[in-house]
Amino acid sequence: MDTEGKVVVGVDGSESSIQALRLAARLAPALDARIHVVACWDFPQMYAGYIPPDFAAFEEAAAKNLAEALTKAFGPEAPEGLSQDLVRGPAASKLVETGAGAALLVVGRRGHGGFLGMHLGSVSSACVSHADCPVLVVHSDGSHRTHHL
Repeated sequence: MDTEGKVVVGVDGSESSIQALRLAARLAPALDARIHVVACWDFPQMYAGYIPPDFAAFEEAAAKNLAEALTKAFGPEAPEGLSQDLVRGPAASKLVETGAGAALLVVGRRGHGGFLGMHLGSVSSACVSHADCPVLVVHSDGSHRTHHL
C-alpha cells in the first residue's frame, strides 16, 4: 500500500478513537487523502508461559472492536475509499510504522489501554514523539481537564 494521500487512524474502540475516526473523515478531503483505519492487537506478554496463546481470539476481538467502532462513527455509510487493517504488535510502534509518510496520523487519547502496568495515553504520546508525519491527538468529551495557570 502506498503511503501518500493517507490519513491513518488508530482505533481501539474507545470513545476518543471513535471521535478520531469522525474527525479524520472531515479532514481527509481537505488533505486530498483517503482514510486508513488500523486496529492493533497482541498477546499480552505477562501471560506468556502461563496461558497457551489463543492468537485467533485476540485477533477476533480486535476485528470486532474495529467493526463496532466503524459502525459507531459512521453508521452504515463508511467514507468512500476507507481501508482498514488488523495489525499484530504493540499499538504505538505499529501506528508509527503505518503512519510513515502519511498526510496525518490521528489517535485518541486515553483509550482502553487494556493491560496492567500500561500507562494510559502512552500510545498517543509515543505517536507524537516518534511519528514522521503530523499527529493529531483527539480527546473524548470530558477526558481532559482545564488547567489554570
